[in-house]
Amino acid sequence: MRPYLQWVRLRFLLMLAYRVNYYSGIAVYTINIGAYYFLWKALYHGESTLGGLTATQMTTYVAVAWMARSFYFNNVDREMAQEIREGRVAVELIRPYNYLLVKAMQALGEGLFRLCFFSVPGMVLVSFLLPVDLPERPETWGLFALSLLLSFVINTQLNLLTGLLAFFLLNNEGLMYAKRVVVDLFSGLIVPLSLFPEWARAVLVLLPFQAISYLPTMIVTGAWTSAQIHQALLVQLAWSVLLVVPIQALWVLARRKLVVQGG
Repeated sequence: MRPYLQWVRLRFLLMLAYRVNYYSGIAVYTINIGAYYFLWKALYHGESTLGGLTATQMTTYVAVAWMARSFYFNNVDREMAQEIREGRVAVELIRPYNYLLVKAMQALGEGLFRLCFFSVPGMVLVSFLLPVDLPERPETWGLFALSLLLSFVINTQLNLLTGLLAFFLLNNEGLMYAKRVVVDLFSGLIVPLSLFPEWARAVLVLLPFQAISYLPTMIVTGAWTSAQIHQALLVQLAWSVLLVVPIQALWVLARRKLVVQGG
C-alpha cells in the first residue's frame, strides 16, 4: 500500500505548485454560498423551519455542503477518458500497479489539497460573513470527518464507473456532464433531501447520491440524533462496499474491450 500513498503525495505537491488558481475559487464559492443564503432567507419568510431545518441550520448546511464538495469533488472520470482517447491508457495498463487504485490515490491527493487550501480557509471566511452555527463537540467533528471520507470514496467510485464506461463508449463527455448534474442535484448539495416530495425521497434514499453530500452535511447541522448519524454512516459504508462490485466487473470487461484511439 505504501507505493500507492506516494501517488497521494505527488498529486498533493502538483496541486500545491498551482495553488494560486484556487485562491479565486474560495471567493467564487463564498459568493455562491452567499447567494444561496439570501435565497433561503427569502424562502423562509417568517417560517421557523423548512424541511426540519431552522434558518441558521440551513445556512450552516449550505456553507458546509459547498465547502465539503471541494474535498470530495475530483475529475478522475475525465482523466481516464482523456487517457483512453489519447492512447496513454495502454502504457498505464502494462505498468506494475493497479490502475484504478492509482487514480483513486491521485484523487485523494487532490482532495486533501483542496481540504487544506480551499475548504478550511473558505469555511473560516464564510463563518465570519454569514450566521453559521458549527458544532462545538469534537465527537461531532470526528463523525463528520469519517462521513466526509466515505463521501469522497463513494463519489470517487462513481467517477471510476463513469470513467470505465469510456472504454465502451469511446466518448463519454455527455455522460460525465449528466453525471455531474445528477450528483449535484440528487446528493442534496443544492436542495436538502428533506425538502423533496415524499415520493422523490423514497426513491433517492435507495440511491448512493445522498451519501455524497446530504448525509455528511446533516451531521454538522445538529438537526440529527446520534442514532440517525450512526445510521447515516452505516448507509455510506454499505454503498462504499457495494460499489466495488460493479467497478470490478466493468474493469474486467474494459480490459478485454480496450480500443486505443491515439498514441
